[in-house]
Amino acid sequence: MRNLFKFICGIGLLGCTSLIVAAPSQAQPAYGSYIGVGGSFGLSEGNTAAGEGRTVSGVVALRYKFLEMPLSLRGQVLIGSSTAVVPTISYDLPLNFDTDLYLGVGAALANSNSVTPVGNKNSFVLQPGIDYTVPNSNLVIFGNAVIAFDAYRSGGGTATSVQTGVGFRF
Repeated sequence: MRNLFKFICGIGLLGCTSLIVAAPSQAQPAYGSYIGVGGSFGLSEGNTAAGEGRTVSGVVALRYKFLEMPLSLRGQVLIGSSTAVVPTISYDLPLNFDTDLYLGVGAALANSNSVTPVGNKNSFVLQPGIDYTVPNSNLVIFGNAVIAFDAYRSGGGTATSVQTGVGFRF
């Protein structure tokens, strides 16, 4: 009986110690890199007399997630009457296991006479967005905005576009 008492007290002490030592849990970033496709919708326009109106295009999106760090490399190719490439690096803020909010900084490479949803010249961009991993699948639903500063050849101005689509996590 005495040995049984020592055994029970030992397990209780071990359990209390693990509760004291255990670190608080935190949401982890949505795991996985992905490649996806979707649409891009220009919300702003430059000089309409110069043909810098709103445009719509397709988008191919790529995310490379660094494990153990809240950073991702992202790239989007906007394909329409003209093509633009938007590479960014983002800080990812996990909301829960399946959802990340992020803010990226980078460039819009749209050196063209035709207008894209992010303007028609190279510019600095901010990219706020969200990634949602569909539970029990490899699908990711993504959405973001690209805010390109001094993005139009005629008169400058900020170009704003919204991208959304679905990706495959790898």
